[in-house]
Amino acid sequence: MSDSKRVPILAANWKMHKTSQEAMAFFDAFLPLVDGCSGREVVVAPSFVALEKAVERCSATVVQVAAQNMYFKEQGAYTGEISPMMLQAAGVKWVILGHSERRHIFGEGDELIGDKVKSAVDHAFSLFLCIGETLEERDSGKIEEVLSRQLEKGLEKISASDYERIAIAYEPVWAIGTGRTATLDQISEAHGFVRKLISGLAGSTVAEQIRILYGGSVKPANVKEIMGLADVDGALVGGASLEPESFAKIVKFEEN
Repeated sequence: MSDSKRVPILAANWKMHKTSQEAMAFFDAFLPLVDGCSGREVVVAPSFVALEKAVERCSATVVQVAAQNMYFKEQGAYTGEISPMMLQAAGVKWVILGHSERRHIFGEGDELIGDKVKSAVDHAFSLFLCIGETLEERDSGKIEEVLSRQLEKGLEKISASDYERIAIAYEPVWAIGTGRTATLDQISEAHGFVRKLISGLAGSTVAEQIRILYGGSVKPANVKEIMGLADVDGALVGGASLEPESFAKIVKFEEN
């Protein structure tokens, strides 16, 4: 990280793992391990059923709580969806939007994700906007086209002043949960391109301030070298965040 003004974020996305009881057991073990840890933000995104207990458990600690998704409407006949009002009432501060699993498994398109981003900033959430290419898109030379489209469509409904609530999470789809991590050169190239895109969308000052996280098989063994890259401002962690000792090492950039 070349700019010390950008505070790194280490975020855990638990996906469809851990009951509410299992989440509490995680925090019982994890919170003492990161107590007093400074110079970074720590965010955990449990399942919806664990959100309220997680917010209560993490109150007055270094850990903030995120939701893994959010619909853009405040209420209505949208069976199975979670509204911004529900998340506000639960005390959630962050939301993850546009994750590749939402895009590719559940068919969420760029327009819908843009609506969600607009709703999130309008309701005073901080958010992670996830972008990333599939292996087929990378191999066919479409990475810049894909990242440009996802970023522009995701952010087109907000103003430059809203960017302070946003962190971008670059997650190459082919590296999520596969054990395969992008090379340092690939990560640097993608993050540099994303920062350049932000500069074009909102200006160089915003681009220098916005935090860009890497996600894709981040673990204790590689977090330190990934975090050492100039345009990497954090990590969005999946599988390696499910064990308290493992995620604590990632938060501290510890290899062993």
